[in-house]
Order: sequence, then structure tokens, then C-alpha cells
Amino acid sequence: MNPISPRVLLIRGMLAGMLAGVAAFLVAYFLGESQVDAAIAIEEAGAHDHHGGEVAPVSRALQATAGLGTGTLLYGIALGGIAALVYCYALGRIGRFGPRATALLVSGGLFVTVTLVPFFKYPANPPAVGDPETTVQRTTLYVLMLALGLLLAAAALILGRRLAPSLGNWNASVAASLAFVVAVGIAYAFLPGVNEVPADFPAALVWQFRLASLAIQAAMWGTFGLAFGFLAERALVPAGTPKEAVQPAS
Repeated sequence: MNPISPRVLLIRGMLAGMLAGVAAFLVAYFLGESQVDAAIAIEEAGAHDHHGGEVAPVSRALQATAGLGTGTLLYGIALGGIAALVYCYALGRIGRFGPRATALLVSGGLFVTVTLVPFFKYPANPPAVGDPETTVQRTTLYVLMLALGLLLAAAALILGRRLAPSLGNWNASVAASLAFVVAVGIAYAFLPGVNEVPADFPAALVWQFRLASLAIQAAMWGTFGLAFGFLAERALVPAGTPKEAVQPAS
């Protein structure tokens, strides 16, 4: 396997992140925007009943196209760069995996820690759900849960590597994964919950919005793992090298 500068992988990670942002935009536009529109209609109906309604500074059409596309692209590029740096550290350190398999493992691990761990404690809510006065508190709790997920994942990796010599790679991985799940469960139990969904808000709309949010993240991380795995392998493996001769980087 070619020794290569992390800068090359960083650039390729950002490129893969851009492709992931495009995939996330398509899923968000075709799957999530209908739920957003339905929630906004409920919010505007309440605003007309109480305050007479207000004119939005940016049109809804612009928000759902150019605004959404710009946001997902920038988000994907940023996450792609961060994931590429994680990949540089993980390559050759998490087992004898090739560039593509390592990319998929890194992408899947980040999807679990960055998306699923905070989501199951503080799931996404559509517009018109949530008290504006608790925005800072809810954001702080979400970021705290995200940070805990990353720290606990790092601790689980360290634990797995230390247990591997005595338990073997498979048993050490299972033990580390169970420790991670238990630690996340303890964090869920101690952190306060947030439930600000109005009693009269359609429950189906809430869950459709949350499933759409998960689908967007899954599309982003799945696309990134596949695209970055391909680009990283092109950079790391010389042309014509048999796949069985490829060894993990040290």
C-alpha cells in the first residue's frame, strides 16, 4: 500500500462528502420536505389564530431548494473532511482491513456515534414543535449527548484493543461493543429528557419527520463510505496491484 500524505485523503474525503451532501439533499427534498410543509402549515394556522401571521423573510420555495442544497453540501463537505482525518488514524489500526472496508467501518461507526446515539435520546422534531424559550437548553443537551457518544466510542475502541491479546479480536470487539451500549444507556438514564410535542400535534407527522431525518443521515454516511472507499483505494493502492497483496497501513 502506498504511503500517502493525509492531505490527499483529506481532499478526497471532502470530495466524497460533497457527493454525500448531494445524496442527502435528494433524500431531504423528496422525502422530508413534505413533512416540513405540513408542519409549517400547522404552525401558520396557529399563528393566524393568535397573532395574524407574519411574512417570512425568505420564501419557502427558496428554502426548500437553494437553501437546502447549500446547507447539505456544506455539511457534507465538512463531515467528509472530519471523517477523512478519522480514517487516516483508523487505517491499519482497527484490523487487517483494506481501504474500502475501513472506509465503510469508519462511516458506519460515525453514523452510530454522531447520528444514532444522540437521536435516540433527543430525536429531531418538525417545525411548530418545541418551546422557543428552551432552544438553548435543548441544543446544549443534544451537543452533550453527541460529545458523550464520541468519547464513549473512543473509549470502547481503546478497551477492545487492550482486551484483544487476552480474549482474541472477536471476543474483544463484542465485549467493547457491549460496554459501549451499557455506557450509552447509563448516559441516557442520567441526562434529562425533552418532550415538548403538543398533545394535539399529529403523532404520525412527528414520526414521519424523524424517519426522514434518519434517512437523510443514512444516505449521507452510506454515500460517503462508498465514495470515499473508492477514492481512498485509488490513492492508496498502486494500479495493477493484486488485491490479495494489499496490506493495511502501519
